[in-house]
Amino acid sequence: MKNNPKQIILTAICALMLFIPWTILPLRSFPWALESPTAAIMISCYAAFMVFSGVFTAVVYAKGKIQHTLMKICVVINGIYALGGVIAFALMAYQGTLPFANS
Repeated sequence: MKNNPKQIILTAICALMLFIPWTILPLRSFPWALESPTAAIMISCYAAFMVFSGVFTAVVYAKGKIQHTLMKICVVINGIYALGGVIAFALMAYQGTLPFANS
């Protein structure tokens, strides 16, 4: 792996994206986070971030040609997160709980 500053920064961003979805757990411990509109908005934002991080990591891995071991781990985990985000959106659409959707 070349120690290119661009590659190091993109790898750090992708690695940081691994931990951000877990911040929903402490936030969901507050009573206000469990109320109907707030919960749907919060879950939608986290799901959107998870999909974005999966796509971003895959693009950096493929087009940026940053293909070392840490990036391979980031691609796999963020890919799983992206799949979970898509599933969360699908479940919210199926149940009709998407925020800002015209019912």
